[in-house]
Amino acid sequence: MKKIYLLVIIVLVFIGGAYFVLDSETKITNYPSSGTDIIAFGDSLVLGVGSTESGGFIKMLSKDLRIPIINLGVSGDTTQSALVRLGQISKYKPKVVILLLGGNDFLQKVDEEQTFKNLDQIVGAIHRTGAVVLLVGVEGHILTSGHEKLFRELSERRGTAYVPDILDGIFGQDDFMSDNLHPNDRGYRIMADRIKPVLEKVL
Repeated sequence: MKKIYLLVIIVLVFIGGAYFVLDSETKITNYPSSGTDIIAFGDSLVLGVGSTESGGFIKMLSKDLRIPIINLGVSGDTTQSALVRLGQISKYKPKVVILLLGGNDFLQKVDEEQTFKNLDQIVGAIHRTGAVVLLVGVEGHILTSGHEKLFRELSERRGTAYVPDILDGIFGQDDFMSDNLHPNDRGYRIMADRIKPVLEKVL
């Protein structure tokens, strides 16, 4: 009889532990999404400035996964200017939106709190379309900014898929850069390879 009680206790502990593990994982808002379009929204990194073919890592992802990806990248875009053009996304039926913004804010020394307030509003607006957000973190490497923690906190709070510090090991490395700010094809290839497994999970 004691053995039965012990077995029951062990099973309950295991179930409780499993629930804790599952519950502690970040839940992706809107996953699975009923949308149809994969969209990339962001700045010159999304546009692919510096690549020999327009589109950079977005075009590479599209080829790798054999899916069309709508590129809404705008060179020089800040989180503030991106807020103004969010309506572009609503013209589609977004399923997943790859979001990469913040680099120009850091370069222009925009107040950090304002930058992440804008990003939070952008993520919230995209979520209201029913899409999953794949947030891509970017550091202000010139000054070693340490923004990764803030990107991660935003991801966890809003429930996004997340790729940290996309330019880690790329920025400042001549082999991977086309100029002082933008990757070359090799750099964009690394970016695509980092994003691909995360994107695949939320398609």
